[in-house]
Amino acid sequence: MTTTDPAAIAQRWLDEFGNVLTRGADLSGLFANECYWRDLVAFTDDIHTVAGDRVPVELAARQPVAKASGFRVAAGRTPPRFVERNGIRAVEAIFEFEATAGSGAGVVRLVEEPGRGHVARNLLTTVDQLAGYPERTGENRPVGQRDSAKFGGPNWLDRRQAAQAYADHDPDVLIVGGGQSGLALAARLGQLDVDALVVDTHERPGDNWRKRYHALTLHNAVWLNDLPYLPFPQTWPVFVPKDKLAGWFESYVDAMEINFWGGTTFEGAGYSAASGTWEARLRRADGSTRVLRPKQVVIATGVSGLPFVPDLPGLGEFAGEVVHSSAYQDGAAYAGRRVIVVGTGNSGHDVAQDLHANGASVTMIQRSPTTVISIDPSAALADAAYLTAPTLEDSDLIGLSVPYPDLVVGAKELTARMKELDRDLVEGLNRVGFRTDYGHDETGQQMKYMRRGGGYYLNVGCSDLLISGEIGLVQWSDADRFVRAGLRMSDGSVIEADLVVLATGYQSQQEGLRHLMGDEVAEAVGPIWGYDDEGEIRNMWRHTPHPGLWFTAGNFQMCRTYSKVLAFQLRRALDQAR
Repeated sequence: MTTTDPAAIAQRWLDEFGNVLTRGADLSGLFANECYWRDLVAFTDDIHTVAGDRVPVELAARQPVAKASGFRVAAGRTPPRFVERNGIRAVEAIFEFEATAGSGAGVVRLVEEPGRGHVARNLLTTVDQLAGYPERTGENRPVGQRDSAKFGGPNWLDRRQAAQAYADHDPDVLIVGGGQSGLALAARLGQLDVDALVVDTHERPGDNWRKRYHALTLHNAVWLNDLPYLPFPQTWPVFVPKDKLAGWFESYVDAMEINFWGGTTFEGAGYSAASGTWEARLRRADGSTRVLRPKQVVIATGVSGLPFVPDLPGLGEFAGEVVHSSAYQDGAAYAGRRVIVVGTGNSGHDVAQDLHANGASVTMIQRSPTTVISIDPSAALADAAYLTAPTLEDSDLIGLSVPYPDLVVGAKELTARMKELDRDLVEGLNRVGFRTDYGHDETGQQMKYMRRGGGYYLNVGCSDLLISGEIGLVQWSDADRFVRAGLRMSDGSVIEADLVVLATGYQSQQEGLRHLMGDEVAEAVGPIWGYDDEGEIRNMWRHTPHPGLWFTAGNFQMCRTYSKVLAFQLRRALDQAR
């Protein structure tokens, strides 16, 4: 019996898959020769991608513990449909199921093979609601004080102040870093009844954006950047200014009842295997020291952690001011002055443009090729490519279902379109000597971010200033060394400067961990960020080789989606340690 109804095709496959899985029979007939299974906690209590003939084997091996059943097309979500992903036509369906870990959700893409009918090329399985801990939203929201509080007792504010003081108890989870990754995770944990504390060196939530350079705005569209449970207002601009975002973070901490200690420096922690707890040393704003003993520590200091200051020849001899871009604030003080900006990533371009707008004479120094794309149409095209379903929730789930090999193919296709759209922009840059690339495998800016955390620029106007000559450009290969007056070139000429801004990026997260916790912990964990052999991000949003230590980072979309995955693992780890 054949059908062209995608819902019927999907449900028939799900029925057969569920039956074969629960019987422990051979699943190989249900999968394409090239196939991928990505699991987020549901079967593996971890993040894993399995490929090829290992897929049916691994599913069968995990099933006795996972006990997955009841596979069905998800009600109330994007219905099954025919799609074309990376040139492959498939039936794409969002489904739901039950498992030991909790209520599951997933995505399957079915391709038709001669003589075999529709078989799965892609399968995603995730936990949507953790067993025993339904998120306290909607029908599960708390009743507040209506049934529990009595007149004369503590009210909501009293309880919040006591919870945040930690005078007589320790948090279960200590989150180091109060940016979007730390706050998103704290919000998720709060809905799972996990006592979590966020600490940040900045005094107020949002200061990590508020205190950055004056002209900063987000470079991707607001509709991709919602935080968990609390989407941005529909009235907000497409590209959010930093101070507006900072204010939202502060409101988010209040609305989501996140325990937040500002002005607090994490000075390190030691782990006790015997007790299964950390001893974390915190320096408070008043100079006092607190020692807390959380069971889990999450480093949420971002992909960009400690500033990287390269050893540039002669820089110590330069008589002017030197500042890293992370400490740059505002170009107003540099009107009429000469500035050299070292680096041509997003920060370097934005700093140069801000200085130019404030009347400084700016020269940019390029050390390596940079991927440059336009905000519109190219970045807008990338944003639109993510929205593959009518709702952001479904787009997030579909995005999670894409394994690394398909990410690469999709990035190449998208980058090829961007190259055509930005041809005039890039040719103009090349004419003035600016070196561009699209990554070693032509996958563009997004894969550069995922692999190395930088190396690209989304043009909001600085490229035009370089092309017109209003901002100068020099290749580092043509330079000799810094001297007292500025940068001496190979021909003996000197680019004079009053200020050098080092937009030279950041040290690796492993080096940041080394700074926080020492060599032993850093070496035990290993590299952080970039892809591993399965195509998963190394040591991110998942168990690390060191017990009780976790990491979260990334853009808003990653923080929104993976905060849930990480929160579920933390909740389960806490329960298993009891």
